[in-house]
Amino acid sequence: MANADRLTTIISCRDSQGGWLKHLAILIFVAVSLECSMSRENFARSAEVSRQPNIVLILADDLGNGDLACYGHQNFKSPRLDRLAGEGARFTQFNTPMPFCAPTRAALLTGRYPFHTGMMGNPAPDGGPVADRLGLSHDERILPEVLKSAGYATACVGKWHLGHQPEFLPTKRGFDEYFGIPYSNDMRPVKLVDGERDVEYPVIQSSLTKRYTERAKDFIRRQRDRPFFLYLPHAMPHKPLAVSEQNYHRGSASLYADTIAELDASIGELLDQLDEFKLTENTLVIFTSDNGPWYGGSSGGLRGMKGSTWEGGYRVPCIMRWPNKIPAGKSIAALAGTIDIFPTILQATGVKTTADRPIDGCDLLPLLDGRIDRVHDVLIGSNGKLPANIRDERWKLHIAPPGSGRFHDPNKPWFDPRGPDGVTIIAPFEQYQTDAHPGVTSGVASKSMMLFDLQADPSEQIDLAEKHPAIVARLRQHFEQLTLQSH
Repeated sequence: MANADRLTTIISCRDSQGGWLKHLAILIFVAVSLECSMSRENFARSAEVSRQPNIVLILADDLGNGDLACYGHQNFKSPRLDRLAGEGARFTQFNTPMPFCAPTRAALLTGRYPFHTGMMGNPAPDGGPVADRLGLSHDERILPEVLKSAGYATACVGKWHLGHQPEFLPTKRGFDEYFGIPYSNDMRPVKLVDGERDVEYPVIQSSLTKRYTERAKDFIRRQRDRPFFLYLPHAMPHKPLAVSEQNYHRGSASLYADTIAELDASIGELLDQLDEFKLTENTLVIFTSDNGPWYGGSSGGLRGMKGSTWEGGYRVPCIMRWPNKIPAGKSIAALAGTIDIFPTILQATGVKTTADRPIDGCDLLPLLDGRIDRVHDVLIGSNGKLPANIRDERWKLHIAPPGSGRFHDPNKPWFDPRGPDGVTIIAPFEQYQTDAHPGVTSGVASKSMMLFDLQADPSEQIDLAEKHPAIVARLRQHFEQLTLQSH
């Protein structure tokens, strides 16, 4: 019997003796029963909601494959991320689809290659009319939109970089909240946006990491009783590097080391808050980067850097933790990439999306829990407007000639037109010069159709295309099939 019907039935009853005390007792009994019934219903709803995991997706900016201690750096300290890797899984062959910002971010939120989303360049307010108008198409169904439609609270805190015109802002793409710089922290005007409103210009960049962390923690605090999706694309360690006075040169003489240490500690604060609210076991945490490193960082012994199609431009750290779902301390050498995060999160949450846009990525959960040992046969790497290379777990074929891996003459001082000026871009002036190249710069000269054995030669020094024509032919066929098919 429905609760309202129960109440109506009881009130309509009449005591044959006219006993109002009995009648009052019955009403009290009904009220208590109704409260208990509603509590049971609320508990059932809460239990159902609790089965949906929270998602915390943290994206560093220009963090290289060798920039963390758990990925081999001898001088940079990252104890909280090292601990996160120990509590979950660490990927060692995780590639972005493009060696620079916006296209990778589009792939992250769609599960699709940049040449399928059409997001092949960087929006930039100071990059000319085309770059100023660029944004991710609304035809693409992106992660916050899908999760929000399933009842998730959604927030983006940090660098957006998928379009800064009003129609492309995060609050128009499925995020309930947004706080951050809508593009890179060196693109003028560097301004902080809250929702759709400009709230700070110029930006004091030394406080960015801390402010992003506080805003992210506030979102978790407010939404802790419902499923939430927190997307935290940090500004660091993208140039200009900046760190709070509290962490500046604290036990280090390196601005890059300071920046990594503060980023690491801030992520630790977020993880501690999940513990405080007893959310850890029901939260999938993913940490990765949008591309390889800039000057001052480390590619971990790979050739090239951000912006180049050598492996140092693509390969990045990726750590995933979900207690009781992902075995602790696992190292995964299977091929995986940014395009896999979208389908993995959908599978983890049980949320479905429309099938009108085929997904290029794969669900990584069976790989993470050991049910399978491979999800991809090959991955495509792009640069600019065209796909540029293809790799499997061992071999990499450069269809187009790779760039030199150097952007500037290391023997000459470099003036960065987007560097700190103390007026419009406020950050330390001690930014890195070209002599602090993050990757290997030696090796065979660049040309098209180069083949490298990444297992024996991870720094891409020796071209083996002439010795292995069958492998060249096989990879080229895969490349043409994947890049020419219509999505």
